[in-house]
Amino acid sequence: MSRNDDRTGIKVKATNRKGLRDFFVEEKLEAGLVLTGSEIKSIRGGRASLVDSYATIEGGEAFVHGIHIPPYVQAGHYGHEPDRVRKLLLHKEEIKRLVGKIAERGYTLVPLRLYLKDGKAKVELGLARGRRQYDKRREMAERDADREMARAERRRLRGPAER
Repeated sequence: MSRNDDRTGIKVKATNRKGLRDFFVEEKLEAGLVLTGSEIKSIRGGRASLVDSYATIEGGEAFVHGIHIPPYVQAGHYGHEPDRVRKLLLHKEEIKRLVGKIAERGYTLVPLRLYLKDGKAKVELGLARGRRQYDKRREMAERDADREMARAERRRLRGPAER
């Protein structure tokens, strides 16, 4: 998918590549975010980071920690705290299901993407299981091997005259 998919009204503003690398994502879900005016302005400007962010469920409500949204310059002293805990908007049934999976099977909730959908800020959460170091190395080796095979195939198709 492209970074901005205008056909669906989605404009991706931040991705968590580290989260995708460090976890096996087994299920994805979309959640809304409770934001202040200066936060949404800053996100629309493409200034947000999901590095080292995670989501928790406390007291029947979902929260996301570690999303860094820098202050909006034009907000002046009416701005926001860049690293504050933000509430996620999920249905009660979704929260109950997530609580069961997190407690029972050792999953964690990882924010994967922050995007605007029809003008509203959304977070794509991944129900994920931690990846071991050897899993990461194996994946990198597979990617390198695939890349090398693709290069060899392109060289073979080019033929001897073009080399």
